[in-house]
Amino acid sequence: MDIDEDKVDQAALALLYLTLHDGSRAWKGLDWDALERLHRKGLIANPVGKARSVVFSEEGLLEAERLCRQLFGRK
Repeated sequence: MDIDEDKVDQAALALLYLTLHDGSRAWKGLDWDALERLHRKGLIANPVGKARSVVFSEEGLLEAERLCRQLFGRK
């Protein structure tokens, strides 16, 4: 199957939003390749490290909330 990585990244960002805590942190229990792409896009801080969570950028937090509502919200 030909996977659209942008769609995977959008879903990953929305799923990260569901684990939001401490203002702008999210648990990073997702695919490492997707997390790295989100980091390269400037949506999250560098996911590499001992911390079990990652920090959203300001833009990333807004986009994550938008995508979460779009993908998972009830109409």
